[in-house]
Amino acid sequence: MDEKRQKLSKVLLETGAVKFGDFLLTSGKRSSYYVDIKNTATDPATLSLIADMFTGMLKGKKIAGVELGAVPLLVATALKAGIPYVIIRKERKHGTGKLTIGEFGEEDIDIIEDVVTTGNSILKAVNYLRENGARVSRAFCVVDREEGGKELLRENGVDLRSILTISELGSR
Repeated sequence: MDEKRQKLSKVLLETGAVKFGDFLLTSGKRSSYYVDIKNTATDPATLSLIADMFTGMLKGKKIAGVELGAVPLLVATALKAGIPYVIIRKERKHGTGKLTIGEFGEEDIDIIEDVVTTGNSILKAVNYLRENGARVSRAFCVVDREEGGKELLRENGVDLRSILTISELGSR
């Protein structure tokens, strides 16, 4: 594990981003641990470190992610990489009724996510972007819980790369 990944791993463990107990995940699964990147990413140094690492992975002309967990990661990464971003809402809101914030077209877009479990949230975002003309073949996350998300995305033409896996954090 390189120096930046070691540093992030240490920060996640020391700040309590990996919590133990009984948790209901977004996927509907129950788990004995929870990875809370949202709270940890409120620290500017940690957010900057994650954005640096994502910036080195990107190949697309834009980045996109699903609200809420991906939003600070998108903004920080977009600033560092100097590229635009698109936020994908979980449901249409009042006003314009749009499902996205930010414009995109027929271009390569990379997806960013905080934590991946089943991969369903990313897959929904990928499908929406593809249905609207974008080319999506890469996704990146801070932590892969190694519960099938990488495989589901691969089956759908998306290569998932994680900064860390839950095994590397010693929580599996």
